[in-house]
This record gives sequence, structure tokens and C-alpha cells, in this order.
Amino acid sequence: MLADIKKVVIDREKCKGCKLCTTVCPVSILTISEEINSHGYHPSEVTDQSDCISCGQCYRICPDVAITIYKED
Repeated sequence: MLADIKKVVIDREKCKGCKLCTTVCPVSILTISEEINSHGYHPSEVTDQSDCISCGQCYRICPDVAITIYKED
């Protein structure tokens, strides 16, 4: 059931695909999507939510405030 919990949520419409989040993720679960958002950018996406450690590095580096982090209680 924990695998169904989203720890990292990326707003695909805000993301401009700068790749900064992919460079700071210590568990390498962020990548650039092959799909294009409505602004013509390839946004970041999470490859495996269950591997996320909710460290917040991606949230802190995102210049577009497109990432939200959730931590388990």
C-alpha cells in the first residue's frame, strides 16, 4: 500500500524541463518525460515513488516551484 502513496508530485504544466531536479535526486527517481506539456516542454516525472526518500532536494532546486513533497507521518 505504501507504493501507492505519492511522495513527489510534479505539476507538469509548471515544469519547463530544466533537469535541475534530476541532477540533485540522491536516489535517481526523476527523469525527463518523453511527453510534452501544453507549453511545449518535456516535464520531469517520477520513475518510482516507492524509492523516494522525501529529502526535498528536488523541491528546493526547482526554479518554477513545480514540485511538491509529501512525507509519511
